[in-house]
Order: sequence, then structure tokens, then C-alpha cells
Amino acid sequence: TGPLKDMTFSVPEGSGVRLIYQFTVEPPAVSLRATGEKDGILDIDPKTGVLYLNGSLDWETKTSYNLQVESLDENGQRVKGPYTVLILVEDVNDNPPEFDQLQYNGVVRQNSRPGKPFMSVHATDRDDPSTPHAQLTYSIIHHFPNPYPKMLFQINNVTGEISPSITGSYYLDPKKQDSFILVVSVKDMAGISTNGFTSSTDVFIVVKESLWKAPSTIYIQENSTQEHPVNITQVHSNEPDVSFELLEKEKLPRLPFSVDQNGIIYVTEPLDREERDTYSFFVVAKDKEGELVDKPLQIHVIVEDINDNPPVCQKALTILEIQENEDVGSNIGTVSATDMDEKDTLNSRLQFKIESQVPAVPTSNLFFIQQDTGVLQLISRSLNKRIASNYSLKVLVKDTVFETICDVQIHVIDINDQIPIFEKSDYGNVTLAEDLAVGTVILEIQATDADEPLTGSSYIVYEIKEGDPNKTFIIETDPETNRGFIKINKALDFETTPVYNLLIHATNPEPLVTGVLYNSSSITVFKVFLSNVDEAPVFSQEAYITEAFENVPVNTLLATVEAFDPEGDTVREQIQQSQLQVQDVMYNSILLNFTDNVAQKSKATFIINLKDVNDNPPRLAMNYSPFFCYPLAGGERTLIQATDDDEQRFYSTFIFSLKDDMNTRNNWEISKINSTHAYLSPRHTNFEEKVYKVPIIINDNGRPPLEAEINLEGIAC
Repeated sequence: TGPLKDMTFSVPEGSGVRLIYQFTVEPPAVSLRATGEKDGILDIDPKTGVLYLNGSLDWETKTSYNLQVESLDENGQRVKGPYTVLILVEDVNDNPPEFDQLQYNGVVRQNSRPGKPFMSVHATDRDDPSTPHAQLTYSIIHHFPNPYPKMLFQINNVTGEISPSITGSYYLDPKKQDSFILVVSVKDMAGISTNGFTSSTDVFIVVKESLWKAPSTIYIQENSTQEHPVNITQVHSNEPDVSFELLEKEKLPRLPFSVDQNGIIYVTEPLDREERDTYSFFVVAKDKEGELVDKPLQIHVIVEDINDNPPVCQKALTILEIQENEDVGSNIGTVSATDMDEKDTLNSRLQFKIESQVPAVPTSNLFFIQQDTGVLQLISRSLNKRIASNYSLKVLVKDTVFETICDVQIHVIDINDQIPIFEKSDYGNVTLAEDLAVGTVILEIQATDADEPLTGSSYIVYEIKEGDPNKTFIIETDPETNRGFIKINKALDFETTPVYNLLIHATNPEPLVTGVLYNSSSITVFKVFLSNVDEAPVFSQEAYITEAFENVPVNTLLATVEAFDPEGDTVREQIQQSQLQVQDVMYNSILLNFTDNVAQKSKATFIINLKDVNDNPPRLAMNYSPFFCYPLAGGERTLIQATDDDEQRFYSTFIFSLKDDMNTRNNWEISKINSTHAYLSPRHTNFEEKVYKVPIIINDNGRPPLEAEINLEGIAC
């Protein structure tokens, strides 16, 4: 009840006949009158002033009613007003959501991106959209069939967009299951009220093969004369509005391929198989945000060969030798040529043919070449060095398109029917000091051979056949003069071998002809005496290495060093010591000197690697002040770090603990993280102080433990 004035009332829809308000009739007024949007539902009792409903309001039909109310005297004249009375209809959740289709149909591609929508459902609710009554939530309540523990599809509960789940992106395959039915529900009241209305619909989904597939291997013929770029293949994405890019699998000076926004891949220039015979690269598809929509596809290109390379002679001039008494059919040598076209194809198959021979032999051919191998053979016994010592051949080498001429020169060499003959059968003896340097020439020897000079038949090879089993000496031949130089090949040692009786043979690299043998004319002797030289003592090792713990007791035996004097003299030792600090590990390097009776000296190094022992106590290694946020809220912890001066292998023995008193253990706990760190945490939040002192103990099972007090400050944060 109240006086007549402008007023607004909220009335729930569907509430039926009811009293809304009573306006008081103040004299001289004796009645009230209402006009406006009464619609046969709203009115006012003129005598009592009661505003009332005589039916139900419906928000979906009308959301407000505007009335004008005035007071009247007994003559029907206005006393006050008119005043505006506004009736607002309150919505109640009296409408279920409705899908805009009885059923939905959609298509999804195999391997589609998880979370990428391929269709959507949509529902509406006639209730007030500004209230939860019309706030809709979507969900999938059934999935037919559902062969996996997890659903293959998912729905955005706000937008109704349907997309493959992570499981679906991996498992959807039209060859296994090409269709699904989803039962999708929509619920009002934002899905959080059990009194909300729910509707459902069927969604029919067809699974199709992925469009995003790598093409088969692409074959491109080299040196194409087509106008470039040339379309070689095309890729298709499962999603619209994507852009395509090529990515190199390996860094190349240039990638002769491109892709346009329709996924068409082009070769941009003619390819050369001899430069590169295969290409592998990737094509990717990206959305408008630049994100990959699918896994990269690998494109494989093979460049096909054409016959575009002529044969090439391996040598500008091939020089071969043959003895004048060689048998018919003997191999003289091989004419070698190459072709850069693809191996083991007709494009690179080479055939050989003798085009000409100079000097020519009228009656018959002297030489034959195998057509497919290039092997030259003798086919006549007409060779005579006195008639012709050299033959020049022109050999035609061809493939299916190109031809090349290779030049060959064949030297007819004298047969090896003469043996080397020494100028002396005995070169006497020589005395050498045992310390003479390796490489020193100790004697020159000479033999001669009557065969053709500068051929394998006349070249002389000197070899020590007896008297030098350890090859202490070697003999080198001057190819121009056939003179031999005997050299020291290894260090001499009087004490091991004081005398050498050398037996030396002279031979040819070319075999002797049948019936000719080497004899005593090709043998000489030579004796070498060594003179003793006082030598320095010799260690059993060049260096001695041992190790010891850093706390090894004095007078502990570390190792035994041995040395001897080649002449049998007594040796004496002398020690010089130095130390070198490297990365906190101590190495002791000791120089050992041994001398004999005539003061010859040798040196060896004795190295002691010192091993660490756990002889240092732990210590705190924090370069910061630990603190807690105050007041404590729970879950706080601070990091404790420890170290010591021993090797890190001892760190794993660190044990972090609290001091054994009741107050500390009731209020704090400590937990080890790794070998050098631990967390210190409060057990509760009931601390009134802002500064805490926590006694801890760090033990490494070596020296006495570290007892420390951690000062923690409470900081407002």
C-alpha cells in the first residue's frame, strides 16, 4: 500500500490472478482510474485502489505493460496524475531449447586436424537471452559405433562446432568405419542446473579419405626443352583457405621447385641428372594464422637420364708395353673410358674398336681389342723391335649416340735375356760406429745389365738375401745409372749384433726369358763391423704413471723404476721434482736421471696422479638470503644448497637433516632434492614471528657434519 506516484513492478510470467499493489485514495479524491496497456489482463479497482492481474502474463508475448493512473473527485474531475505505472514481466525458464534442424549431416576427412571444426549444430531458446534460461550448452551423449575407449569426436559446448578429437584424428579411417551417428544434446540454464530443459538431435557423419597425401615418386627427364615452370604434381588439403609452402630437406644452393596456392607443384628449370639425380623436399599447408594444419608431406623426385654425355678417355694418351716374344692372345693392357650418363644403362654402355694402326702391317692385324671391355690383346707373333719399336693406335669408343677417339701407344720392349752382373763379387768390409745415424749411406755398389736401357728388363733391383734378418740395412737404386746405395735402415747396436755378413742379389723386375737363369755374377758379398760407443743408460719405460690417495703415508712404496746400461756399467739415479696444479687435481711430475760410470745420462718422467679423499666438511653455498612470504599460506619452501672442497663424487653422500630437538621437528621439515640441494618447508602456518631460525645438519659421512642455522625472514608478498 502507498500513495499514488510513478512506480515500476516486476511480475513473473505465468503467475495467474494476483494482487500487485494498493494505491491509497487521498481526499478530496474518492476514486482511481487506470488507462493504457491493460490488454484485458491488468486493471485497478477504482474504489479500493488495488492494482491486480486477472490472468497470466507471458514474457514471450509481451515483456512490459505501461499504465497511466489518476485520482478523481466525486464529480469525476482529476485530482492527481496521471502517474506512470510500469509492469515488467519477469521471464521464467518455461521453454526448452530447440535445434534448428531435425538432423544434421557432415563430412570429415581422415587425418583431419584435432580440434578443427568440420561442421556445427545450432539451437535456440525462446526464453530471455539475458538470463541463464536461454544460455545453452552442447554435449555429445552417444557415439555409434564407439570402438575405442575415447570418443573420436568432440563438440564445443558453447558454439556447437564439432571436430575430431586427438583419438579421432589418429584413428578415423573410412576403410575401417566410414560413418558414425552422434547424439548431441543441448541444455539451457548454462548446463549447471538440474531443472534445465534438454533437447537432442542426431548428427550423421561420413568419413572420407584424407586429401592430404604425398604423391607417388615423380620422374622428370633431364634437360627438358619444355617451357618452365612445368606442373609435375598437386597436393590437396583437408581444410579450406590454406596456403602451401615448400621446405628443403637438405640445404641446396637452390631448390628448382615451387608451389602455388592451389597446391600445384612445379619444376622451375631444366634438371641435370649428372649434377643431381634425386631431390627430396617437403610441402606444408598453413592456416591464416600461419599454423600447420597437417603433417608435412615428403615429395621425392628422380631425374631420369638421357644420353647427353659423350665417352671420355681416361688418359689423353694410354702407354702400354709388350715384349717382342709375347704369345698370341697375351693381354697388353686396357683402354679405359668413362661416360657420365646413368651407370648400367644403354646410355653409358661403351664399345671399343681399333680404327687405325701406325705403322700399319699390310698382311695382318697385330692387335685386337675386346669390344665391351677395352682389353687389348696380341693376335700376331710378328712383333720385332728392330722393325718397329712403337705402334700408335686410334681406338674408337662409342655409346648409342656419341663417339670419341682414344690414343694408344704400344712400346715393343726387348726381351729380358741378360742378367745383371756385379762389377765386384766382394766389396770387402767397413767398420761403423754404432751411433751412426739412420739414413746414412755406408756403401755404393754397381751392377750392369745388357738389355734395353730404361726398361723393366734392364732395371736392377738390389736385395740383401742373407746376413740381415731384421732389415737393419736397405739398398736403393738410382733408375738412371742402376747404382745401388746401401743405407742404415734401423738404429745400430753393437751389443746386439757386432758383425753383419751381407749377401746381396741383383735382379730385374721383368721375368727372364725361358732358359736364362741368374747365377753367381749377380751376387756379391759385403761385411759390416760395428764399433762400441759408450751409450747412456736405458729405462724400461719412457714414462712411469701411478696414482695414490692424497693422504698416503710417508715412505709408502708407489712404484719400481728400472734402468740398465748397455755396456753393463753401474747406473745411479737422481730425482728432480716439480708440481703442476690442473683443475683442482694435483699431479706430481718427477724427473728421474740415471747416469753410468762415465756420466752418460738418461731421463724418464714419473707421474703420480693424486686421488681425492673425503677430508673436507660440507658448507653452505647459498649466495642469497632465504625468505618466506608472510603471512604463511601453506606450501612455502626455500632452497638449501651445500658443497665442500672434495671431488663431486662425494656430494652424493650429503645427508640433510634437522637438529634433533622437539621444537624444530614439530615446526619444520627438510627434503633432499639431489646430491647438493634440499627444500626446507614449514609444517604449518601458525607462525607469529617474522624471523625464523632453523638449525640444520649436513653430513657427508666423512669429516664432522656441518651444523648450521638458517635465518628465514618473513616478507609481505
